[in-house]
Amino acid sequence: MIKPIAILAAFLAAVLPTIAGGSDLKSLVTADQSRGWEGVGRLNIGSRSFCTGSLIAEDLVLTAGHCLYDQATGVLARPDEIEFLAGWRGGRAAAYRGARRLVVHPGYVEDGTQRSLDLALIELDRPIRNTSILPYETGKRRFLSRQVGVVSYAHDRAEVPSMQDTCNVLGRVEGTLVLDCDVDFGSSGAPVFDLSDGAPRIISVVSAKGEVGDQKVSLGTALEIPLAEMQALLEAGDGVFTRPEAPAVVLERAESVAATGAKFVRP
Repeated sequence: MIKPIAILAAFLAAVLPTIAGGSDLKSLVTADQSRGWEGVGRLNIGSRSFCTGSLIAEDLVLTAGHCLYDQATGVLARPDEIEFLAGWRGGRAAAYRGARRLVVHPGYVEDGTQRSLDLALIELDRPIRNTSILPYETGKRRFLSRQVGVVSYAHDRAEVPSMQDTCNVLGRVEGTLVLDCDVDFGSSGAPVFDLSDGAPRIISVVSAKGEVGDQKVSLGTALEIPLAEMQALLEAGDGVFTRPEAPAVVLERAESVAATGAKFVRP
């Protein structure tokens, strides 16, 4: 059987020479620049790391599944280790919330041969009810829409979010969206928005960054059906959701695919 990651690498090598890059990252420094993006926040996981998350209901934050695992041990974070800083900018957040429950998609796999369903939901300890911090809609990418936008934090821009309002969907392989969006460590879990009709709508979540030759790419997990499955798990129970075992080792270093020169790493 051909490994999905090899299919992805071969696909990227074929399509990248024909694709133009997206717009540059823009820091959302002022209140005016940040307006409408307060629902994206920095997600602190203990004192060891942070990712990006987005509000999709007044008490639900969407992020990447691998964000909630300790890179070294594979242990799932406890809810009391998690803090969501909505609209974090310049040392202040528009809202501060802890976590009550969390669920990683039960189909999440990370074993070096495939990547799938890298998604998680965090139920906040208190809803965010603030007219300036509105949850985002989620759904499918609009038909034939190939341009998307990403709002994220990263290791070198941890205090102010950045937006790339135009990057491209290069294709879709094995449920993974291939993008040319500019992401880095800390961007994991960032929302990928379809902006084709003016209203931001989350269609994917940043899962990995990579290179094919000298071309940077990013990978996003499609989410419509998996999101509904995670919401059903939350509705069905009242405890903290854990997995019977951790996924195989979460990637911390680049993984190369020698045939094409492609390599990927969790951001």
